[in-house]
Amino acid sequence: MVAPMPTQHGNVLSWATDLDRKALEQAQRAARLPFVDGHVALMPDAHWGLGATVGSVIPTRGAIVPAAVGVDIGCGMIAAELPFTSEALGDDLAGLHSRIARAVPAGVGKGHDRHRTGKRTGATAGAGATDRAVAAHWPDRPCSDEVARRRRKAVDQFGTLGSGNHFVEVCLDERDVVWVVLHSGSRGIGNELARIHIEGAKGLMARHLVELEDPDLAYLVEGTPEFEAYIADMLWAQDYAMGNREAMLDAVLAEVAAWTGRPVEVVSRINCHHNYTEREHHGGRDVWLTRKGAIRARRGDRGVIPGSMGTRSYIVKGLGNPASYTSCSHGAGRRLSRNKARRELDAAGLEAAMAGKAWNGNARALLDEDPRAYKDIDQVMEDQRDLVEVEHTLHQVLNYKGT
Repeated sequence: MVAPMPTQHGNVLSWATDLDRKALEQAQRAARLPFVDGHVALMPDAHWGLGATVGSVIPTRGAIVPAAVGVDIGCGMIAAELPFTSEALGDDLAGLHSRIARAVPAGVGKGHDRHRTGKRTGATAGAGATDRAVAAHWPDRPCSDEVARRRRKAVDQFGTLGSGNHFVEVCLDERDVVWVVLHSGSRGIGNELARIHIEGAKGLMARHLVELEDPDLAYLVEGTPEFEAYIADMLWAQDYAMGNREAMLDAVLAEVAAWTGRPVEVVSRINCHHNYTEREHHGGRDVWLTRKGAIRARRGDRGVIPGSMGTRSYIVKGLGNPASYTSCSHGAGRRLSRNKARRELDAAGLEAAMAGKAWNGNARALLDEDPRAYKDIDQVMEDQRDLVEVEHTLHQVLNYKGT
């Protein structure tokens, strides 16, 4: 079967067959920035976001837009294939859901009580490494109350999930093999660092009388102190996010081992960012490539593309398509905003979608994460058959979210 062809919209190349006008116009504004070096690629899950479209891949030279990376720097997916099938889990997973909820705190602002109690509860794997990373960013020397607060936040929230569309899932693939899949990022500290640099970029635009079509497209020029400070903070937050996912996954695997009474030796593990920028070589030139809601899909790269609550997720392998800057979607992509989903969707519909699964069970609190608020993940996968090939199709039997 021939893969669908992307659609050209000026300097935007789109793989999305379900794309609203607002998101396309936003991508076109980003594509008109003078330092964008090539077309902007829109993935099939693209939808409107802050400054730059979620699901966009933007090549730049000489400058970076902090809002195009976004406020959850390094947000991404981690997945682990386990050495047993559903028989090991049993039929009723409510108890496992409760165990995971105790091991991995979730919700807005939630963290571990590491500084208040001196204890390390829940996801402790890798915590020492994160303490060292925090110390490297904010050395252990006399500092202001504000810097000390950020250091505490970074350590206390390490190994915690957050809220929104962040989740832990236990899934089964087409072979009935068990997977653990997790979505999270750099938590409150990544958000705080991102907003500092976004506002700093806006201040520079005002100071230098730079007019932009959208103030959130404010940028930092390579070679300036502000640019170097952002790169340092962004790389640190990316490392924090990746380590945070590893620590939570290890904590969940420990609970799965206790639940099943079997040792858990991971068959394969995938950990990939989908909000980040890095130096890459495309079209014969070096660029800063910003992926906002997109994952790298070079030939052979393995990735995780989740659907939404109650739908399928996919383990994929990249095809290395140069037109997408070797990228693919990071998920299904929103169809309704969070506020619109809360207004228009009903709790009964979400409960029906989650029937037979272990989950939080608070439908009213999770209406903004209802599958009906997202695009059809199967259509998203069809739209990107020239970007990735599917290795495994997963369906969830347990979903844990922060509210």
